[in-house]
Amino acid sequence: MSNKINSVQDRIIDEFSSFNDWFDKYEYVIRKGKELKGLDKELKSDENGIGGCQSDVWISSEQKESKIHFLADSDSLIVKGILSLVLEVVNDQEPKDIVDADFYFIDKIGLNNHLSPSRLNGLNAIMNRIKADAKKYASGD
Repeated sequence: MSNKINSVQDRIIDEFSSFNDWFDKYEYVIRKGKELKGLDKELKSDENGIGGCQSDVWISSEQKESKIHFLADSDSLIVKGILSLVLEVVNDQEPKDIVDADFYFIDKIGLNNHLSPSRLNGLNAIMNRIKADAKKYASGD
């Protein structure tokens, strides 16, 4: 397991602990969504689409040297914010480290408790896709 992945998760947890209530946390997530660079139109394909999400979500990945870089977008600001947080953790990491990672920050910041069931299903689909892409790169496919 990568200490780099865990240190990024710990930093996000620390950032969230500085907020007084969930309204402030949602504002922060939305702000992160506004900062996330969207995908080019050609990357918003069925192949990059994530099923099981309430909103439209696309994730694209590529391997640069030995690391994976993800791009993502959504038509929902809150989902874009969640994507931004997830990409902070996984971008430019080794594929095996992503496959082996425990993404504990999602529970620690309380996101699981404050998302609707359909958004939670979408988050699980996003994490499954990221792990599947990492597994594909780790195996050399």
